[in-house]
Amino acid sequence: MTQTNQNPRPSSGRFLVPVLTSGFVVLVFLALGVWQLDRMEAKQKLISGVTARVNETAVPLPAANQWNTINKPADDFLKVTVSGRFLHEYETFLFMLYKPAGERDPTPGYALVTPLQREDGSVVLVNRGFVPDSKRDPANRPQSLMKDPVTITGLLRLPQSRSWFDADDAPSKRLFYTRDPKAMAKAVGLEQVAPFVIDADATAVAGGWPKGGNTVISFSDNHLQYAITWFTLALAVFALFVIWYRQNRFKPHIDSE
Repeated sequence: MTQTNQNPRPSSGRFLVPVLTSGFVVLVFLALGVWQLDRMEAKQKLISGVTARVNETAVPLPAANQWNTINKPADDFLKVTVSGRFLHEYETFLFMLYKPAGERDPTPGYALVTPLQREDGSVVLVNRGFVPDSKRDPANRPQSLMKDPVTITGLLRLPQSRSWFDADDAPSKRLFYTRDPKAMAKAVGLEQVAPFVIDADATAVAGGWPKGGNTVISFSDNHLQYAITWFTLALAVFALFVIWYRQNRFKPHIDSE
């Protein structure tokens, strides 16, 4: 004979899976929130470091035998000076959008990247600034082809990582879509070039082209919003579990004998 007893009491066994599942999800969301707070702290340190470097007094570019050590985030945006002669026959072009002050829409064009040879023979690529497509041909900007030695002040920029959205470079046309000094040097047959680029400042040049001082210093910092989102999700999961538990803990438990 089978007797069924309905006992209005909670049963720990039937809550085990919901408790473990909800607890796991809450812990994951909390961990993601903490991770975003850690990333926020790192990003703020990065921003403060860059801000400090771009506002410091420019220092001479290190000697070529030290270039292989210039590869750390703390080296990016370092303000430097470098002197030498431009090798205009080895110009390359880096696609960019130029937005003059007061203008609403940016203008597509190119960053003119010209090798600069120092007295010791070492070569560093200098992003001299923006030129429109109409000025890509050196014949249309003859005053930019100075032959005398120059001293450039600018920001040291490390190579740029390529993203899925970047177009393919066209080395045969000396056209690039990412800041890659090694590829640029290879395209024009130069060797032993610095593994970084110098972005020239806004000092005016004869003829008005190229226009320097276009380094974009902008960092997204949405980590606090992301952290709040993860913490809110953790709280929501916990609250939903509590509601579900309170609604189900005293429902009749069926025992079969």
